[in-house]
Amino acid sequence: MSAIVFDKVWKEYGDHIVLEQIDLSIAPRAFVALVGPSGCGKTTFLRMLLGEEKPTRGKITVAGQPLKPEPDADRGVVFQRYSVFPHLTVLGNVIIGREFEKGGGLGRLFGAKRRQAREEAHELLNAVGLSGNEKKYPAALSGGMQQRLALAQALMRRPKILLLDEPFGALDPGIRADIHVLMRRIWNESELTVVMVTHDLREAFALGTRIIAFERQRDRPEEAERYGARLTADITPGMNGSVLPKGATVTNDFEIWPPKIAGSPAIAADRRH
Repeated sequence: MSAIVFDKVWKEYGDHIVLEQIDLSIAPRAFVALVGPSGCGKTTFLRMLLGEEKPTRGKITVAGQPLKPEPDADRGVVFQRYSVFPHLTVLGNVIIGREFEKGGGLGRLFGAKRRQAREEAHELLNAVGLSGNEKKYPAALSGGMQQRLALAQALMRRPKILLLDEPFGALDPGIRADIHVLMRRIWNESELTVVMVTHDLREAFALGTRIIAFERQRDRPEEAERYGARLTADITPGMNGSVLPKGATVTNDFEIWPPKIAGSPAIAADRRH
């Protein structure tokens, strides 16, 4: 069964068509990168999957069930802007996800539940490389560390689907490369299905097991609002003769990302750039 299915989905705002006739199935544990020009509907697609926007037409299902109308614990999200709480410590930022989920109307955990949440938060912070920073506040962290914190915060609720809206776009290249390594490891060690919006094709090829391109094929001014963006390409990096980005290499060594495609060609981005 597909983890996510978009069935003839359209999204319109009044007379303005943003997305049209989107038919897409995403397998469990896929890492899907969404690419395309600015304004082509990538973030709108993600917002519909999160439950913040509703399709104008068509339907979206998750694990065979209609998509719930509001965000829930099964769908985690990390945005480009750091989505952490400045008044909470690093540890508090991670625990709060579990408190909202399990704490009832008070939004707080007590006793054994809080001890368990603290233990899990410490494990996640260690996994994202923030161990030892538990008592710091976000303002004391670098940009890369804040994104690691946002990632731990999203993972604390154990989502089945992780949505990434250009989460690494504002980071310096070196920090971004480190975050890519972390993201690969977390994905490879978990059961997550990941859908990521990015403007960086190299990032898409380096992280994605599948790349989906959106584009408005009719872009004359008189057609701009009458036609929306469609899916124009569906690529498995390094396979079936697909075009690789400059500086990338193809290898049959399945130790190189993505490691789950053993024995098949995988893409390895040139880390010198």
